[in-house]
Formats: sequence, structure tokens, C-alpha cells
Amino acid sequence: MKIREFRNEDWEGVWNILQQVFRSGETFPNDPNTSESEARDYWVSKPKFTYVAIQDGTIVGSYHLKDNQIGLGSHIANAGYVVSPNNRGRGVGTALADHSLNVAVNKGYTAIQFNLVVSTNNASLRLWNKFGFTTIGRIPKAFSYKDKGLVDAYILYKELK
Repeated sequence: MKIREFRNEDWEGVWNILQQVFRSGETFPNDPNTSESEARDYWVSKPKFTYVAIQDGTIVGSYHLKDNQIGLGSHIANAGYVVSPNNRGRGVGTALADHSLNVAVNKGYTAIQFNLVVSTNNASLRLWNKFGFTTIGRIPKAFSYKDKGLVDAYILYKELK
């Protein structure tokens, strides 16, 4: 698997994954019916850095990295990750996580914070625990899960060296 910076020609593959993830209504707060232009703005245009994971010529995952806050809070990163449903459990998320943490350090971020990790997203919670993230907060009933109703979300944090 190769991870590299996003190129415009990657959009179709990234959009295919984002559509599936957003429509599932399980991990991202985005409207399940998010339009393609809204998704591109969210995933590619606003973040500072976007990367894709490619295996056998197919995009199997992506992440974006951005400032968690503006101005005086911009030294802490925030990121979002998606893996193609057909490629979960194959190390794509782990590879994206490892790559993103190295990029964050190289870009000068001192820490990384995830503001909304859904409490039912066990795979994500296990992954970030493995990478040494700490849960610094719980937001009660923060996520409107399509099948389970309102569920809690966590704020995760890791200092970068």
C-alpha cells in the first residue's frame, strides 16, 4: 500500500468512500445526503493537507489534516479518516494513522485532537488507544446515530514529539 498526497484525479475514489461512510450515519456528523461539492469542500478544500492510501491502483482510504483551531490554537492538529468498507480490517486505518501522525510532526503540530469520536465506533477507539491517545472528555448524547438514537462521543488527544 502506498500513501501519498491527494491529487485532483483522486477525487472520484475518495468521493466513493466518503459517500458510503457519510450515508452509513455511523461515524461522521456529516449529513448522510451530503452533496459531492459539500464533501469535496469538507475533505479537500478546507483542510490543509489531504492524503490517500492506494492499493493495487485503487484508493482504499484517505485522511485530511488541519488546524484544530484558528490563530493561537493552530499548533494543535485535527484530522479525519475514512477507509473503504471493503478494505476494513486490513491495516489501512493503522497505516493512515501512522502516516498522519508523522506528517503532523513534520508540519510542526505539537499535538493532535479529535473532537468527536463516536462512542460506538469501537474500531476507531481501539486504533487510537493503540497509538497512545488519551480520552480527555466525553460529550453526552453528542451524536445522532441512525439506529441507536443519541449516543455519547469522546474527545481524544495526543501530544506529539
